Amino acid sequence: MTELQQTVTFAVFAAVVLCITTSWLDMAVAALLGVSALTLFGIFDHQDILEAARNSDGSLALLFGGMVMARVLEPTKIFDHLGTRFLRLTKGSGKRFLLGLVALVSTLCAFLPNATTVVLLAPVIVRICRQLGVDFVGPMVLTAIASNSAGMLTLVGDPATFMVGSAVGLSFNRYLLTMSLGGILALLVLMALLPLLVGEIWRLRRELPGDLVPEPVRWPRLCGVLLSVLAGMIGLFLVGDGLPNPIVPPAASIIGASVALLVVHGARMEPITDVVRDVDWKTLLFLFCMFCLVQAVVKTGLVERFSTSMVETFGTRIAVVAIVVLVGVGVGSTIIANIPLVAAVLFLVKSYFVIAELVPEEALTRSFIAWPEAYLPVFAAMMFGGTLGGNATVIGASANVVSAGICAAQGRPISFFRFMRYGVPVTLAQLVLGTLYVQAMFLIL
Repeated sequence: MTELQQTVTFAVFAAVVLCITTSWLDMAVAALLGVSALTLFGIFDHQDILEAARNSDGSLALLFGGMVMARVLEPTKIFDHLGTRFLRLTKGSGKRFLLGLVALVSTLCAFLPNATTVVLLAPVIVRICRQLGVDFVGPMVLTAIASNSAGMLTLVGDPATFMVGSAVGLSFNRYLLTMSLGGILALLVLMALLPLLVGEIWRLRRELPGDLVPEPVRWPRLCGVLLSVLAGMIGLFLVGDGLPNPIVPPAASIIGASVALLVVHGARMEPITDVVRDVDWKTLLFLFCMFCLVQAVVKTGLVERFSTSMVETFGTRIAVVAIVVLVGVGVGSTIIANIPLVAAVLFLVKSYFVIAELVPEEALTRSFIAWPEAYLPVFAAMMFGGTLGGNATVIGASANVVSAGICAAQGRPISFFRFMRYGVPVTLAQLVLGTLYVQAMFLIL
């Protein structure tokens, strides 16, 4: 790549980020125009598109399957039913509502991608907020932040976490033993900050109507079948790697979505066209375009130069490298969607280990998973930086993008800086926690 092409690549990337942060353009349009510009300049071609798709490592499939599952359950009114029950449990207390929301999000995110959890819970949250007479923007932002934080609980909770974990050969159960505690601690930090972030709702007390009765579930048998499909998908997340023909989480997500669509078609519940149309294609398109833009930056050779610089600066002091990675990814996730950013940094870290001669050159291939246990904290740092760093801004994580889209559809768009008022304090506190956790891993492993 020529020097002019490198300059154009960085200029286009910077322009896309600027358009998004200043709300000059819709984020999906800005990212799509960025890819188009690189294509017109001959910097990006069809091979790069294929490479960007490979670098997504199934994260988009994981999101797509989860979105379909959320959409097919919506007509059954199961969310309205659960929303009313949840509202009754709050007894009109804002404190109960917020703590219950974090608990509910955490439970779902243990088994579903974070953006899917936001889609599932959005109708419940908006309904409860209107009943309590409060603005739903704050709780929706908190739902995104809580889903990102809870994404650390399991391997499939966040696409970025899955990408890193699968790259180093972590199974679902192995992840539980090494990383889940980090997710629990991240959620505790968020809960401790709730009075500061949403103090008005935290102190709220409302008298609820005495005749508040949950709306009945429509098509209860069909709803039961669809919930069984969802349970089967979660089961494949848990045991799929151990099957004679292993089924990875993205494949399990697609299988679950396919069976759910078959059930909807067989039951004549609604046209499949309507279900597919309502999938959040805008978020998927935005994320894929960001993968393409990051791939263009990787193509410039900058990532490899960073790897060489890391070896020259830090040598084999991997504990220091882990902190640099955590902070770098955490800060980077404020202006670049965390999933494509993690894909680029994953290549950077692997290159560092190869250049430092700590692992063989085969480590750069996708099939290499024989990473020494002592190096796991570096990849854990990447998970903390990507998953929790994404909490800072509206474009930092797919869950944030989905949450903002839902609020806009409800007539309450979220600006870049308004999201930051919630996200930045949480991110700073959680990244400090992540730093301590990673250092503790070096002492234990």
